[in-house]
Amino acid sequence: MAQCEVCGNDYDKSFEVVAAGSRHTFDCFECAIHAVAPECEHCGCKVIGHGTEVDGHFYCCAHCARQSTEASVSDRA
Repeated sequence: MAQCEVCGNDYDKSFEVVAAGSRHTFDCFECAIHAVAPECEHCGCKVIGHGTEVDGHFYCCAHCARQSTEASVSDRA
C-alpha cells in the first residue's frame, strides 16, 4: 500500500503519476487533479481536458485564452 500525497489515505489501489520528471502517488484521480493539473490563467479552474496553450500559458478553453491574449484561438481544429 502507498500513501496519497494529497489526502494521506493509505490505499491498496494507489497509483503513481510521473509529470515533468517528478513521481507522485495518489489514491484517486480527484487528488491527482488537485495536485498536478494546471490552472486556467484566466478563470482559475483546473484544466483536466485538452485545454489550450498560448505562448506557454494554459487556459481551460479558447474563450478564456481569447479573454487573456491577443491570439486568435479556436476550440475546433
